[in-house]
Amino acid sequence: MNTWVYIFKRIIGAIPILFMVSIISFFLIRLSPVDPLAQLKLNPAISAETIEKEKIRLGLDKPVIVQYFLWAKNFVSGNMGYCTDNTKVSTKIKDRIFNTLLLSFAVIVSSWIIAIPLGILAAVYYNSFFDRLLTLISSVGMAIPSFFFAILMLLFAQHTGWFPVGGLTSVNFSEMNLLHKILDICWHLFLPVFVLTTISLSSLMRQMRANLLDILSAEYIKFAYAKGLPKIKIILKHALRNAINPIITLLGFEFAGLLSGAALTEYVFQYPGLGKLILEAVMQSDINLVMASLMIGAIMLITGNLIADILLKLTDPRVRI
Repeated sequence: MNTWVYIFKRIIGAIPILFMVSIISFFLIRLSPVDPLAQLKLNPAISAETIEKEKIRLGLDKPVIVQYFLWAKNFVSGNMGYCTDNTKVSTKIKDRIFNTLLLSFAVIVSSWIIAIPLGILAAVYYNSFFDRLLTLISSVGMAIPSFFFAILMLLFAQHTGWFPVGGLTSVNFSEMNLLHKILDICWHLFLPVFVLTTISLSSLMRQMRANLLDILSAEYIKFAYAKGLPKIKIILKHALRNAINPIITLLGFEFAGLLSGAALTEYVFQYPGLGKLILEAVMQSDINLVMASLMIGAIMLITGNLIADILLKLTDPRVRI
């Protein structure tokens, strides 16, 4: 019951945070020199009357403070407004959000499954050839920009033909049975997930290694060795539970960070996710779409931190929530 009360309090506490994020984001966007109607104004075929009508339709003829309250009222009621191409923002978000959540979930699961065991092995075999090799690989992974790595993988896919170079499904996706549809989605997800996982697991693995090395030098671990407990039991039961706690706290930031970190990767692979949509919205100065994307990013951050806190409670009973 305490967990549910805590979740309810966190949700209530998130409201003023989202309110402040929306205010800062909206005014920064509107007070910037960016003009949402710049492309229309540069087109000589579009009359001044048409531009004025578009300005009224988007609510740009009103004072900034009025624009914000109109936007906030619509957002709370579920109406995110219209894009510059007269498409509903909610429609575009709905079409992309599942794809981004699918990609984020796949990256988080794969990076954790790989990074945690490798970090443990690197700490257990500290200063060995295996540890130095993993340190070198993780350093390279952290140094390579995600968009550059994505371009390399895209060129690899184009030259070999082993993987698709765009989209989430094949042309004949609707004609496939359930198993083939799942395999087709996994086939299209492989390269984006591989790129983002490689970048993500490097820092996670180094963090896991550093945490476990610190715990293994603690007095209670030395006492456990002195009692004659098996090494694997000491590591997995006593050391790992304390070493993994700082990693869990990073989950919330990693979950939200994928929305921005995956943007360039999605753009390179033409993956139909929110990251690519945000980039396009920024380039087109689409205020309503950018605001909706920023709010979704803030919600993902709050949700990720909430999940991390609950997981922290499950892994460490000493933590109170």
